[in-house]
Amino acid sequence: MRPPMIAAGSPPAKHGMNTTSISLLQRLRQPGDHEAWRRFVQLYSPLLYYWARGVRLPAADAADLVQEVLLVVVEQMPQFTYNPDRSFRGWLRTIALNKWRERCRRHATAPAVDDEGLDGAASRDMADALADSEYRHWLVRQALEIMQAEFEPTTWKACWESVVSDRPAAEVAAELNVRIEVVYGAKSRVLRRLREELDGLLD
Repeated sequence: MRPPMIAAGSPPAKHGMNTTSISLLQRLRQPGDHEAWRRFVQLYSPLLYYWARGVRLPAADAADLVQEVLLVVVEQMPQFTYNPDRSFRGWLRTIALNKWRERCRRHATAPAVDDEGLDGAASRDMADALADSEYRHWLVRQALEIMQAEFEPTTWKACWESVVSDRPAAEVAAELNVRIEVVYGAKSRVLRRLREELDGLLD
């Protein structure tokens, strides 16, 4: 199964999400869940594209690299076992690094250096994009955008402004013309759903 082709920066599809508590990572390991793969591509394409551009790949090459990484993830996901010693983020970083190295060698886009030098250069750039804070920022922001259709507009807006825009709850409540308790409740509901969805992916 090939991953859905979604251009980097494309808006999330306007469809409802599975609201059960099963995580996206669990769903990806089940055969034939095309909706889970579509959501995964929407989550990770922007992050991978950001990294690819960060290592100075042209836009078209960066988009190709994203597809190459996603294809490897599709092929290897049945063998991926989540545990604290093998985080999903670390696994994804290794795949992205390996595909970048292959592309550099195939297209002669990098200086002729030994493996250790190449790994070092790529790892430094990869670390910038897939560091804990950067990785979580990208993933949470993208997931919230995808989840927008699942909640009432006021509920989603209250959470977005509180979490992503980091605005005080009182300020958000005044803007939305609701009680501050409504903002806290909305934030709690959306974040609870977010934690369920991203369980195993944020580590």
